Amino acid sequence: MAKNIPIWPGSASFFSGDTPFGLYDTDTDFQSDIEKTSEWCAKRLGYPIVDIELQDINFFACFEESVTEYGSQVNYYNIKENLLTLKGTATGSDLTHKEITPNFGRVISLTQKYGTEAGAGGDTTYYSASLQLTASKQVYDLTDSSMFKLESGSAGTDNIEIKRVFYQGSPAMTRYFDPYIGTGNGSDQLLDGFGYGNYSPAVNFLMLPMYGDLLRVQAIEFNDTVRKSAYSFELRNNRLKVFPDPKTSYKIWIEYIKTDDRNNPTKNGTLADTITDFSNATYDDMIYSNINHPGKQWIRKYTLALVKELLGAVRSKYSSIPIPGAEVNVDGDTLRSEAAVEKENLISQLREDLEASSRRNLLERQKEESEFIGETMNKIPYGIYIG
Repeated sequence: MAKNIPIWPGSASFFSGDTPFGLYDTDTDFQSDIEKTSEWCAKRLGYPIVDIELQDINFFACFEESVTEYGSQVNYYNIKENLLTLKGTATGSDLTHKEITPNFGRVISLTQKYGTEAGAGGDTTYYSASLQLTASKQVYDLTDSSMFKLESGSAGTDNIEIKRVFYQGSPAMTRYFDPYIGTGNGSDQLLDGFGYGNYSPAVNFLMLPMYGDLLRVQAIEFNDTVRKSAYSFELRNNRLKVFPDPKTSYKIWIEYIKTDDRNNPTKNGTLADTITDFSNATYDDMIYSNINHPGKQWIRKYTLALVKELLGAVRSKYSSIPIPGAEVNVDGDTLRSEAAVEKENLISQLREDLEASSRRNLLERQKEESEFIGETMNKIPYGIYIG
């Protein structure tokens, strides 16, 4: 025997659990508005003049979907607006209804990459290595682990990039006071001859101008370059060639990085704990009581469109109802087409409003306002000061 299904009786009482997902059921504002909106939608569709072939749970489902759609559209926009700032931050906290302040985090992350290449900080670890030089041997294979010892990794196995080779002569200043090589300052001997040998050599700086010290340092460096074999090296592929020939066996030190460390795109976080893209930006369902009046009005209108669409689907089950001597045509298709247009218009208007409130547009309007205020102030006559 067929069971009579009751249709909309004119009012309904909402209880927690009456919506399909129960996302907002415990919110007192939601509990109040869902009943009022259901009655409003039924009356907008002709009740009580005509029957509305829906139950209260159908209205409740449409209202919950409208709130969710509104939150999804707003959150979708917020993610696009703030994704550059959010990337790399923790995924633990819900960002819904929270202000996101732009910062220099992404800019600093980019500058760290440049810092690594410039050897001025950065986010890639610099390691030390030692190379054993042999007397009278100029060319060394940096893949030979017997001579080239890495702080981290193994020569010939790990991909590394040499950043600095510590192979140069002693600084000129270390030979500034050397009277025996013929390039330093021999005034110490002169001081001894006059009986001032026990005094601090700092008197030299009191007696000589600064440019004299700089010229003397430059002379020592030119002497090393022209009259001696200057310390230098060539690094090509995995071969290091040193100049001049080592006279004895000793070690030199080298700084390097691991190319895998530098090229690793996920070293600052993983999908599990940081925001990486659009899919895991932590915007969740909105709190209904926090939505303002314009938002709630949009939700009511969208609920009406959904209810109209649902009622149209019910009535379209039968395009006409036979009665004695005639038939009655129902308006299911009309309701569905009207609902589709209304939904599209509401979504388009909401997206336009959100775009108009973007950070870029707000700054542009602020700039225009400042310019208009400045023009207005310029037209105000200046007072004449009489002293």
